[in-house]
Amino acid sequence: MGVKLLSGFRLSRKLNRSFTVSFLLFLLLAVFGCFMALPLIFAVNNAFKPLDELFIFPPRMFVNNPTTDNFYDLLALMGNSWVPLSRYIANTLFITVVGTMGHILLASAAAYPLAKYRFPGSKMLFNIVVLSLMFSVAVTSIPNYMVMSWLGWINTHASIIVPSLAFSLGLFLMKQFMEQIPDALLEAAKIDGADEYRIYWTIVMPNVKPAWLTLMILQFPILWGSDGGNFIYSEDLKTLHYALGQIIQGGIARAGVGAAVALMLMIVPITLFIISQSSVIQTMATSGMKE
Repeated sequence: MGVKLLSGFRLSRKLNRSFTVSFLLFLLLAVFGCFMALPLIFAVNNAFKPLDELFIFPPRMFVNNPTTDNFYDLLALMGNSWVPLSRYIANTLFITVVGTMGHILLASAAAYPLAKYRFPGSKMLFNIVVLSLMFSVAVTSIPNYMVMSWLGWINTHASIIVPSLAFSLGLFLMKQFMEQIPDALLEAAKIDGADEYRIYWTIVMPNVKPAWLTLMILQFPILWGSDGGNFIYSEDLKTLHYALGQIIQGGIARAGVGAAVALMLMIVPITLFIISQSSVIQTMATSGMKE
């Protein structure tokens, strides 16, 4: 209730803003939005440029003679690979979907008791989570490899999926969002006879939908762009990013194919973000609010 009142108060303040100020703010945001969209526009146009336009200096933003030859060349090169393109796509989808969904479930399940219960060591555990946000992925790469090696998971998809489950930002975000759920709502469910699992699935998770949609957008591009690194060596276990990356290693002659590859790798995460952008905005706008 407090969140709704605070949101209504902020909305009323926005409505009291003068038309001139609102127009200037809109104009400023439009300029910055167009500026941020330039790399995407450039990548889309590059994918449809013939080779002669790709090497023009200075580079042109828009294509003059659009062509789909780059995509046909990409399909021809992938067709000559001894591992089918469908296998690379299946590996990528498996790693991305399982890793993303697994992280959402694990982060939300761990955040629920940290947000709604006080038990010995809960504050220390959350402090460890916050402290882990300071470390980059490169710092933990060697420990991750050692753990995966000890478990015998090197050269398996588990070596990519399991480390992705321990995304501390997801746990932090879920806890902060779950703290906004009124305790009275959970107490009422307990009085009606609901157990903890039912409360978690039917009350908590639907109320934090913007948060786990945001996690999906944050985690999906990371796993989608994974090439297996030093964890996967078998060709039939490699991802689409690795296969497309190998194609563009052919030099200048494959510059057009490289532009098509860049567009293909970008379009899926961007589409996912466009579909879920309203939930992301809602999460960022309310993650700091308290009852």
